[in-house]
Amino acid sequence: MAYIFDSVRTPRAKGKEGGALASMKPDELVSKLVTAIAQRTASDIKPDALILGAVGQVGSQGGNIALVSKFRANLPDSTTAFSLNNFCVSGLTAVSQAAAMIDSGQAETVLAGGVEMMSSVPFMADKADFYTDRSLPLRSRYLLVALAADRLADEQNISRQELDEAALRSQQRTKAAEDSELVASRISVNGLDREECLHVGTQASLASLEPAFGGAAKYYKEILDKDIDHRHTIAHAPPISDGAGLALIGAKDAIDAKPRARIVACAEVGGDPAESLTAGIDAMEKVLARSGLSLNDMDRIEYMEAFAVSIVKFLRDFDVSPDKVNVAGGHLAKGHPLGASGAILLSTLLDTLDVAKGRYGLVVAAGASGIGSAIIVERLGE
Repeated sequence: MAYIFDSVRTPRAKGKEGGALASMKPDELVSKLVTAIAQRTASDIKPDALILGAVGQVGSQGGNIALVSKFRANLPDSTTAFSLNNFCVSGLTAVSQAAAMIDSGQAETVLAGGVEMMSSVPFMADKADFYTDRSLPLRSRYLLVALAADRLADEQNISRQELDEAALRSQQRTKAAEDSELVASRISVNGLDREECLHVGTQASLASLEPAFGGAAKYYKEILDKDIDHRHTIAHAPPISDGAGLALIGAKDAIDAKPRARIVACAEVGGDPAESLTAGIDAMEKVLARSGLSLNDMDRIEYMEAFAVSIVKFLRDFDVSPDKVNVAGGHLAKGHPLGASGAILLSTLLDTLDVAKGRYGLVVAAGASGIGSAIIVERLGE
């Protein structure tokens, strides 16, 4: 059985030149989090493995960023280190892999999470052939996620007003969470101690914004196959950002510290690539079935706001109280550092469970082309 001894995150910074974390290397961010976990658990961390998710594995994030981070953090030579790319769910997949290693007896302790420095490694910087490969079946070709979001909103009859309401709620909750116990596991780095991307709008200011992504549709005409009503504005898209998240996973008595939570179940799924953003729901349903629990059993839920349509669809289609979901704000306000996001959501979940003194929590994440991941944890309390 796998336990979470701690789960920490950096604040998210603007992913551009001049952003608060842009002067740092990704491995430096990870090293700061390793140090924080060691201090918070009062333990000398000697993990069997370090697993890191990163989407842009080129430049400063190339060369096996997990291995580079191992060296930067002065982890033991015996620590194996490997990187993975599972698009936007990478950080959560890393945690699932760590749990599997613990459950199977392959490891006693594993550091797992993700990092993404979009200020130095921009979106699609790897220039993969997949992004433009016209030899694949239409339904399997890469579709820009913003366009997938617009298509989903159009097909699901999700209104512009609903998207605006989701963005405003995310912004307001993020602001309210600052300087509270909801950010207790967020680690100040490079002088940044809050969410740099946050900008709180109003209903009027959000309503005044124009749809932002229709101009890209001409490059994906074959895949889209029809005209769509482009609804997502820049406020309905998570800001480009830098950030990292990291968790220490282990067997119950692996270190001389009390674990914060138990990992109840994990699920990694492949979904319909044409739907793109809906595989998170598939992962959620799978992990609930594995655990024997229901959404009503969840005291807190972190649901990835990778475009506003995702969170609107979830809250509309499932019988769940909005007061349990993303209570500290979400990606729409804070940003989406790709490979780090899943691990950041897990860290946030543990903080929200602590504040609520809840028992069960759920993280749901989705990535482009039909990728989904979900984890249920049980808070162990004081």
